[in-house]
Amino acid sequence: MNYETLIFDVDGSIATITLNRPEAANALDLTMARELVDVSIRCDESSDIRAVVIRGTGKLFSAGGDLSVFGDAGDNAASVIKLMAGDFHMALSRFNRMRAPVIAAVNGTAGGAGFSLAVATDLAIAVDSAKFVMAYTNAGLSPDGSSSYFLPRRIGDRRARELMLTNRVLSATEALEWGVINQVVSADEFDATVSKLAGDLAKGPTEAFGQVKTLLNASFDNGLETQMELETRGIADMVRTEDGREGIDAFLNKRKPEFKGR
Repeated sequence: MNYETLIFDVDGSIATITLNRPEAANALDLTMARELVDVSIRCDESSDIRAVVIRGTGKLFSAGGDLSVFGDAGDNAASVIKLMAGDFHMALSRFNRMRAPVIAAVNGTAGGAGFSLAVATDLAIAVDSAKFVMAYTNAGLSPDGSSSYFLPRRIGDRRARELMLTNRVLSATEALEWGVINQVVSADEFDATVSKLAGDLAKGPTEAFGQVKTLLNASFDNGLETQMELETRGIADMVRTEDGREGIDAFLNKRKPEFKGR
């Protein structure tokens, strides 16, 4: 399937989603939001996809929401925002709950909804020239894209408030220090680093990765005993999987496991 605003490519067990509106700084519009829902479901439903990479075309990751869409909508702007945010949020929910790890390959500036998308992924690698800014309140708007959920969980309430209220711009190095991202690399090393991480994850125990995501998603909302019960049930479920049995056997026989993602 061809998309208007995205490039979707599957190479082996790695899916790459490229935001592809370079003329508009890869900003989110109604079409991109709808297409992100489609690719998120395709990735979620495919048993062959074991790692997902999200990146941008050109020099930017994404400047955020396309404010011209809201301006053109006039008095209907609120309705348009609800439609766009609804689709964007559905896609983020699918990415967050699918078993495959999702990597943000932040190839340039991530602002507004672009920042929200990057912080919602499981892992994030940024090129050293990347910048990060919430930017919503600069336009008199409040954050969306799950950022009010994920950002305080990633970096703490105080720092999340600072980014959202002051629109402080973080360099890639600062974003790493704050815990927004996992790694910073040079432009020359960027593609190879992203590919290696995605490749390593795609060879891993995908069901166990999915269980990790499920447990961490619940951890801030549960008490200790509830969370430990989920851990017990989760690890018991993993013992039943082919990869779980393979991992135990490989450990006991001092060999490298060969996981199949099931």
